[in-house]
Amino acid sequence: MTVDSKIFVGLKSTRKKNAVSTGQAAGPKCHWDGCEKIGTHRAPVGPNAEGLYLLFCLEHVREYNKGYSFTTAPSNADVARLQKEAAIGSRKTIGSRINQSTEMPLPSTERSGSAKVLNARKTAAQREAQKAELRKRKLKVLEAKAFETLGLSHDATPEEIRSRYKNRLKMHHPDVNQGNRNSEDELRASIEAYKILKLNGFC
Repeated sequence: MTVDSKIFVGLKSTRKKNAVSTGQAAGPKCHWDGCEKIGTHRAPVGPNAEGLYLLFCLEHVREYNKGYSFTTAPSNADVARLQKEAAIGSRKTIGSRINQSTEMPLPSTERSGSAKVLNARKTAAQREAQKAELRKRKLKVLEAKAFETLGLSHDATPEEIRSRYKNRLKMHHPDVNQGNRNSEDELRASIEAYKILKLNGFC
C-alpha cells in the first residue's frame, strides 16, 4: 500500500523547539544587575537572611565573594545592596528563611510514657516558673541599676534586653564615635549592665 506524500505537504510539527535546539540556555538569570547570563552558582545572602541564596554566573559569583565580608565589617557597596534587597524581599532569591527560636520550646503535651519526655517537660516547666518568679521578686540594687543603664523597665523580656544591648553596642562603639571617651564610658556601662542581668537570669 502506497501513501500519497502530497497529503503531508505543508504540515508542521506541533512540538515546541526546546531551549537547547534554539541556542538559548535554560535556567534562572544571574542576579547581578545588567547581566543576562545564567545564574549557575549559589551565594548566601548574609546574616540577615539565613537560608536564602542569590544566583550568579561564574564571573559575578567571584565578584560577589570578593566583596562579601565574613566578619562584622560591612560588605562592599554593591554586595551590601544586593544583600539588603534580597533580605527585604525586593530581589527574588532561592531557599527559605530560617527563623531560629530564641527560647527552647516546651516539649509536646501529647501523652508519652517515656521518662525522657516527662523529665524534659518538667525541666522546661520549672525554667518557666523560675523566670516568672524572678520577675515578681524585688530587684537588687545592681539589678535595678542595670535596667536603668539600658533604659529598660523592670519587666522587660529577655528579647527586649538583648535587643537594647545590641543597639547600645552599635551606638557607643568607638568606631562610630571617633574614639569619643564619653561614648566609651557608655559602652562599658552597657556591657557591665548586660553582664549583671545575664548572670542573674534575666536574659
